[in-house]
Amino acid sequence: MPADPQPSSFGALRFEVADAIATITLDRPLALNALTVPLKLELLAALRSVARDRGVRAVVLTGTGRAFCAGQDLKERLEPDAAPLEVEVRDRYNPIITAMRRLDQPIVGAINGIAAGAGASLAFACDVRIAADGASFVLAFGRIGLVPDSGATWFLPRLVGPAKAAELALLGESLSAAEAERFGLVARVVPAEALGAEARSMALRLAGLAPLALALTKRALERSWSVDLERALEDEAYGQGIAGATADHAEGLAAFVEKRSPRFTGE
Repeated sequence: MPADPQPSSFGALRFEVADAIATITLDRPLALNALTVPLKLELLAALRSVARDRGVRAVVLTGTGRAFCAGQDLKERLEPDAAPLEVEVRDRYNPIITAMRRLDQPIVGAINGIAAGAGASLAFACDVRIAADGASFVLAFGRIGLVPDSGATWFLPRLVGPAKAAELALLGESLSAAEAERFGLVARVVPAEALGAEARSMALRLAGLAPLALALTKRALERSWSVDLERALEDEAYGQGIAGATADHAEGLAAFVEKRSPRFTGE
């Protein structure tokens, strides 16, 4: 029987765990899921909760309404007690991106609508992205005299190449879902009404794989950008040494020989 969802008590964010999948939903649809200090704190808390929960095997990150996330709530920036931008980025945004990339569980980004500014950065930080056909990505920082942040300048060149990344970052050009698929930014584009099911299907597939092997694969992919081939080969050998000693590897071999689906336990 499927596990009953475990909803959170967050205010501007919905968080539930069912069938080994944690679904994190930004839930300020009237504000296009723009990021306020409370919402950033809730998102970071949800990610840290996932990191502590061995029962969670995969994560879906999405939004409600017509936007995935419109980035920073600019009205909040006009408040007299708003933190300096450098402090806000360093103390509020950077920990979220770091938490996403350090998470052992893979994150499926279900990009339901516009992903703008830091909202685009959140999408880039996911391990895999599926987009609704009406979704789009835009680094709108230049329109308000700012520079891309929250990892955008690191992720984007690696996802779409340096030339396209420069165009998107410098000119603030919008990228449609179809263009994002063509440039490899998203894995696939689906009709809006099918997005939730597609994201959940992918998360279920990931949840059925060996958790430690997935975590080691994430780490190897992350490090591959900053090491040479010799170091990458050594990292792979080290990872195989760890994964090869697990009960999940033994189960995978047994399932292969017995011609059945493996039952991975995370051990």
